[in-house]
Amino acid sequence: MSQELMEPVQEVLDKLRPFLIRDGGDCELVDVEDGIVKLRLLGACGTCPSSTITLKAGIERALLEEVPGIVEVEQVF
Repeated sequence: MSQELMEPVQEVLDKLRPFLIRDGGDCELVDVEDGIVKLRLLGACGTCPSSTITLKAGIERALLEEVPGIVEVEQVF
């Protein structure tokens, strides 16, 4: 686990969380390894057909822009 990236990643996720919660979902930071953020989508986000778009277009884009060293976001189950 890459501790130096965990805190800034969590800060970005905390900013995005109200939008996920508004739609009945949430996300959990599982790990950051070699610039890859591993997230578990929760609630409505876990079963939503648009969750891949949320993950890639929303969460991944924000993390790539705001946290140097992040290269990708992966969904884990």
